[in-house]
Amino acid sequence: MEYRLLGRSGFKVPALSFGTGTFGGVGEFFGAWGKTDVAEAKRLIDICLDAGLNMFDSADGYSDGAAESILGEAIKGRRDKVIISTKATFRSGEGINDIGSSRFHLLDACDKALQRLQTDYIDVFQLHNFDAMTPVEETLSTLDELVRAGKIRYIGVSNFSGWHLMKSLSVSERYGWSRYVVNQAYYSLIGREYEWELMPLAIDQGIGTLVWSPLGWARLTGKVRRNQPQPTQTRLQLQIAKDAGPQVADEYLFNVIDAMDEISRDIDKSIPQIAINWLLQRPTVSSVIIGARNEAQLKHNLGAVGWSLSPEHIAKLDEASYVTPIYPYWHQRRTFSDRNPPPV
Repeated sequence: MEYRLLGRSGFKVPALSFGTGTFGGVGEFFGAWGKTDVAEAKRLIDICLDAGLNMFDSADGYSDGAAESILGEAIKGRRDKVIISTKATFRSGEGINDIGSSRFHLLDACDKALQRLQTDYIDVFQLHNFDAMTPVEETLSTLDELVRAGKIRYIGVSNFSGWHLMKSLSVSERYGWSRYVVNQAYYSLIGREYEWELMPLAIDQGIGTLVWSPLGWARLTGKVRRNQPQPTQTRLQLQIAKDAGPQVADEYLFNVIDAMDEISRDIDKSIPQIAINWLLQRPTVSSVIIGARNEAQLKHNLGAVGWSLSPEHIAKLDEASYVTPIYPYWHQRRTFSDRNPPPV
């Protein structure tokens, strides 16, 4: 397993991390995602550690906290061997203040996460979304307080826009508070919007990227193909039915998969392995979060490391997955490209 620095920090994380969204299976959404219990979680973590993958990502919103509880039970007695990454900001109770990035909610969310995880510190704590109602100063001063208290070691964000993140970094610099070092972001071969603004910001500001949903909301599992019926009863189908999550045009998706199929035949690697390996060669990516309902899926995804796509294969994938950027980026590239080059 390769280990990479987490942004502009001295902390190293594995190139692959394991996401615990499948732990618990509480509710319709997470029930479709997976229902891993403590016994199976222990086995999956054993496999991860044997492969050198020692970072496990969770959130208080995963199965109403059950994912954190299962992770905490599964790592009991080996806390020193693992890196815990978790998140808070989404609603975590019925109280009027049980949501957001206020001092009230973050202090409460952190303490409850520590209890569920059965630990006295969290390695990487991220805001799960941007809270426009709470002043950035209130949020960052609270996180700095938690870092100084030793409850959190590194802080980050998830699902922020570029200006949300840049404003936060500016405020941290102004007051000398702990600085965000990681952005947990959606990024995939069929979801490259991250490259338009967040990637250039991350390059400039030294922010590491922890990639979630590298298989494009299950579209790049290898089960979706041109002229074939799509699988039913999956997280992807649930998302499509509710018109939630990233929408992808069929022809665009199939063109990307066609290119991946060609490469797969050349190098004897699967569609998921190619998708993850492509991400591992992108700028700013510190770690890619993989998930698995069972041992077979996990071992298959672990096969995405230990090799690299050739420059020719990367070029083929880049061309097949290219999408014209939104304004003003298409304008800058067309009229001033020598002064505003793309990050990759």
